[in-house]
Amino acid sequence: MSESLVVCDVAEDLVEKLRKFRFRKETHNAAIIMKIDKDKRLVVLDEELEGVSPDELKDELPERQPRYPFLSGCKPEQQMMYAGSKNKLVQTAELTKVFEIRNTEDLTEEWLREKLGFFH
Repeated sequence: MSESLVVCDVAEDLVEKLRKFRFRKETHNAAIIMKIDKDKRLVVLDEELEGVSPDELKDELPERQPRYPFLSGCKPEQQMMYAGSKNKLVQTAELTKVFEIRNTEDLTEEWLREKLGFFH
């Protein structure tokens, strides 16, 4: 059995905050930004943002210091419904090619050509 290397632990208060964040009911975007406290060797909360766009989140991240950003903007039950229904839909429609996308900005003609090019 292999064990993964753990350099820093996660602060206890952050663990609870992340659990609540995962199951939040709000539908607007929110983010938690985490950083490492070198002295304590802990991953800690750096900043919480409500109603933030991906571009605004990007602007909040320091250029030369690493961070762990988590972004949420969809109710968990909706995510589970879509994920749990995908296979049935694919089978029912007898689809042979299925591509998943999570950001509408990624849906470009270039992206689609790249995906379809794999099948030629």
